[in-house]
Amino acid sequence: MSSPLYDVEKNPSPALEAETKPVEKKASSLRTWGPAMVAVAGVIAINAALLGPTGNGIPPLSDRHLKARKLSESRTSDVMALDFDALADHKLFTSQRGFGSRNLSDDEGGVMEYTRRRHRYLGEYTHVDVSDEFSALGKWSTAVIYFAFWVFLMFPNWFLPIGRPGIALGGGLTMVVWRFLLQITGHGPWFDAERVIIMEPLFLLFGLMLTTIYLEKMERGGLFDKLRDSLDDPINWKRSFKIMAMSTIGSAAVMNDSVVLIFSGVVVDLCVKNKVANSLPYLLSLATTANIGSALTMTGNPQNILIVSLAYDDIPWLEFATNMVLPVIAATVINGAMVFIYYSKELFPGSSGLFENFGIVLGGNRTPEMLAQEHAFYAREAAAKEVKGDEENLGWTIWSKLQIIVVVLFLAAFAIGLDVCVVSICAGCILMVMTAWKRQHYDPKPDNVDYDAEGNPLPPKKTYDMDGNEIEPEEEELITESETTLTEVDYGLLMLFIGQFLLIGSFDDTGVPQAFFSLTMGGCAEQMTSVPCVYWFVMVVTILSNLASNVPVVQMLAATFPYATPYDWIQVSFSATIAGNLTMLGSAANMIVAFQAAKVGDRTFTSERHAPFGIPSTILSLYAGTFILTLIHFSPECSVRLGECEE
Repeated sequence: MSSPLYDVEKNPSPALEAETKPVEKKASSLRTWGPAMVAVAGVIAINAALLGPTGNGIPPLSDRHLKARKLSESRTSDVMALDFDALADHKLFTSQRGFGSRNLSDDEGGVMEYTRRRHRYLGEYTHVDVSDEFSALGKWSTAVIYFAFWVFLMFPNWFLPIGRPGIALGGGLTMVVWRFLLQITGHGPWFDAERVIIMEPLFLLFGLMLTTIYLEKMERGGLFDKLRDSLDDPINWKRSFKIMAMSTIGSAAVMNDSVVLIFSGVVVDLCVKNKVANSLPYLLSLATTANIGSALTMTGNPQNILIVSLAYDDIPWLEFATNMVLPVIAATVINGAMVFIYYSKELFPGSSGLFENFGIVLGGNRTPEMLAQEHAFYAREAAAKEVKGDEENLGWTIWSKLQIIVVVLFLAAFAIGLDVCVVSICAGCILMVMTAWKRQHYDPKPDNVDYDAEGNPLPPKKTYDMDGNEIEPEEEELITESETTLTEVDYGLLMLFIGQFLLIGSFDDTGVPQAFFSLTMGGCAEQMTSVPCVYWFVMVVTILSNLASNVPVVQMLAATFPYATPYDWIQVSFSATIAGNLTMLGSAANMIVAFQAAKVGDRTFTSERHAPFGIPSTILSLYAGTFILTLIHFSPECSVRLGECEE
């Protein structure tokens, strides 16, 4: 059965023919992958010019870096000599899910006690280094298994039709079994699988799926439908622009995973409604700008939240946002322009080229094909209003207003710092209770009356027992939420992330990511955010974020560089976030978009189609933003708590 996205009427009107006309000629491999290859070659050339072909151009450490090294070694030696209560530390770390307050009084131990707690938390709870407990066989066999399943996840259609959730869960279980075999044969340490499964993202995804489903299913024409209509537009490029604007702002305000989970289905619905032949530009508009927009705030994505919680010095919300605003704007403009250039045939039908596209965007011009699309759009809208009649004019019903209240309370709770996992699940449960009450007491009951051929109601059938006594009909059983809406939660998506956590956690134990970082950074490691090393550093972080995921990379950097400055973390945050657009596995948001789109029959968002756009867009956005950050930043390049800033 074909997807509804590609179904076309048997006798389409001329307007629809123009709207659904397929691309006549398939682009060559060179045209498809050429920009990506040029971008990669440009990165190599820039860094070779700045650092030398073999790294011989890396500058020596400055006096500031030498002072920072001396202070770091002294501070670490001092805190390691402090006495501590292991049981009290364990209670603190587990109860607060962190190392506690940064601002301890003198009676509590001050900066030294804070440093000791943080140092121990990073080394024994956040990033536990067990790489020296692997044999060579154990280390490299684990890495081979990880990369094999990384390829399977990247290109699931190349192999058996299992799907990413099945591949990820199979990979995770394979890794658990293999690590057990390594342990009993003496080739590796015990694998703490429970520790590497991060529960917060799973709780958040479940709560968001619950909330989204009930926002959509509670009422036809409710908040969800009104939100969908607000993104629609008869002009293709305007529809794409609206999606990008909503995704950028929403990801900065809430969280990128939340935005793509809610709007992936909306974008596919819009493509189906407008009979779009290629939905990839719209799905890319959603996914890429969600990642870019999430870089703006410290609550935009999981790695930013982790960075702010693990940084040695305080990074206030406003300071974080002011640092990021210009790089995010630059990345958004570059990414948006590339969407319009790459997919100009889909977004500007009938246009003769780039210059005419500028006239269309800036001057409001229309091609004949765009006018035909616009006329067809308004014709469908008029026909739909005639069919719906008065239903379209109901406006904001009491149920829509209740939905708005729940959503506003959810956003307010998130803004004041309440646990977003708990808030999202509570919002979903409240909407579930409201929907169940509405269906039981407010919605019209289903019509179970049988009718004859002429439409006349038939009397209810009577049933009798063996003795000829009439059996009274039983009361109709209520249909529960467990039988209806709760079954629509994408448990496969949760399985996908559980499997990935197991794979990434085991790979991280081997120490291969740390070794890769040390080998590639070389003499730039201690001056990673200084020019020219910063341009190589952000590329290494981008590669690692796509190979080993951005959250483990942030944990590794926090443990490796415990006294990194606020400016260092700003650069890490920007590069680890923008890295999400490089490949399909670079960001959870990409996986969610692909999974949600495939669930409704749209399988255009694949790794093979994502990478030709994602690689050049990511590299250009990354280097433009990094360049801006090196020139304009408001976070100090020294650590106040370490004493670097005293001079």
